[in-house]
Amino acid sequence: MTKSSTPSPTRRAIGVLRILFGLMVFSMVVWQIADRLANNVFRPAEYFSYFTVQTCLAITVLFIAAGIYSWNHKTDTRLLTIVRVSIFSYSIVMLVVYNVLLRDVAPAAADANYVWPVFPNEFEHVWAPILVVIDWIFAPGRFPLRLRAMWWALIYPLAWVGFSLVRGAMTGWWPYPFLDPTGPNGVTGVVVYVAGIAAFMAFNAFIAVLIGWAWSKRKRAAK
Repeated sequence: MTKSSTPSPTRRAIGVLRILFGLMVFSMVVWQIADRLANNVFRPAEYFSYFTVQTCLAITVLFIAAGIYSWNHKTDTRLLTIVRVSIFSYSIVMLVVYNVLLRDVAPAAADANYVWPVFPNEFEHVWAPILVVIDWIFAPGRFPLRLRAMWWALIYPLAWVGFSLVRGAMTGWWPYPFLDPTGPNGVTGVVVYVAGIAAFMAFNAFIAVLIGWAWSKRKRAAK
């Protein structure tokens, strides 16, 4: 490895923090599973269908992989940067949707009087998204993306929505109330919510790419 391609001490330190953060997020998922098992309310098919849970698992894999990669490489690959943009977008959606639409939603009937453990729930829906955003804004080494790369961020969420609707039609269970076409807002409500959240995700990805451009421009100007 040549001197010019050697990661800076700052990038390597961020790599270590990324790995620790990824492990922390994973521990929150494990905590929730253990708590639900202890209270006999763990239903794997439902638990792993939540967008938050899937995103947290994606954060775990991404940040551990990105941490290892940033220890050995000065710049992220295009693929890694696209995934980071996507997770940036999903994290903001998790933060906003949970706190605006879901924080006060009543527990599922099948959970009886069970209450989700507070700390992991708050960490997943509030602190993890904030830290993901901070990482994207300040961590060095992004690959410069073209604006059209933002659309990659919509592939997984739209596939997840399609799966959730089909599964819900078959089982009568939807991970979130706004996806239930039999609810008070009907099919129209589902379409409006999905379209609105998809547009918000695209906007988040757009902002992420712009942030990357701004840092690239600043880096070139500093040379």
